[in-house]
Amino acid sequence: MADEDLRCPACHEHVSASDTRCPHCGAALDVLPERPPPSSVRVEPPAGARTAPATRESGAAPDLLRRFSKLQQWAEMVEPLGLTLPVLPRWAEEAARRASDHDRWADVLTGVERLAQNQILASLEEWQRDVRTRLTRLEAYAVDSRLERDQMDDALHFAKTGDISRALTAYQQVDRVITLKERHLDTAREELESVISLLRDMAGVGLRVPSEPNELGQELERELRSGRLASLKQQLRALRTQAMEEVQRELPGFVSRYGDFLQEERMQGTPVETEIAELGRGARLFAQGHGEEALHRMRRLLQMHGSTTFRPSRTPTPRGAL
Repeated sequence: MADEDLRCPACHEHVSASDTRCPHCGAALDVLPERPPPSSVRVEPPAGARTAPATRESGAAPDLLRRFSKLQQWAEMVEPLGLTLPVLPRWAEEAARRASDHDRWADVLTGVERLAQNQILASLEEWQRDVRTRLTRLEAYAVDSRLERDQMDDALHFAKTGDISRALTAYQQVDRVITLKERHLDTAREELESVISLLRDMAGVGLRVPSEPNELGQELERELRSGRLASLKQQLRALRTQAMEEVQRELPGFVSRYGDFLQEERMQGTPVETEIAELGRGARLFAQGHGEEALHRMRRLLQMHGSTTFRPSRTPTPRGAL
């Protein structure tokens, strides 16, 4: 019988008459059949061969892939917490999909999920302590945060009961709303401080201001702490508009008066070249449309280099008279 007609009784691959073991599956070739087994005869694999029902494999692989995907989703959702979760690499996902023994991979995934859940819970507990401090600050400015406190507790409850996806969804919602409220508050404070700084600079060079800057600052601070942010921002915009109109109208006159004064000082032998140069830079900034920066530089010029004999008059005016 030709060699090409000889087949392994275990795997039915072609073997040579001189082979004592199948080069394909390693089965012993003590007795070779005279001819290949008929195609109608079912040949059972050896007892040691691994088999798995097709229905079990088709059902288990999608479940493993779903759990791999869930771990990846958790890892992305906790990035704002600064947390890095333990995850299995891509090759492990592919190996689990192709494996016949899915129970072993399921046990591995269970261990990884447990580690991830413990890390997420610990991180959320630390986040809760930080959020309570942030909420206390918001509440000091009369910002209502009762809903965020309830949702924060829900996030911790979901994490403790193992519902990690809902826990992280609640965390993202709470953190997004609190961040938005903080941004509104911080923006209002920055605008308040900017307007008061502008009025102080105006008073420093003798321009008219609606009222004494420190007193106005205290009044606006009370508005801020009362939580009326919308009306406060509207008031601040009106103050800034009026102040900048005054700056545009009166600052050129200040530059002219102070320039004349410095020229007289130089004619009398006083070294004022630095002051003249700085005044020129401020005037150029004003001409380029940077009125606030020009005003601030001129106030500093008076404070740091101004003559003891040049003092611009300060004339506070009643609110709304600008």
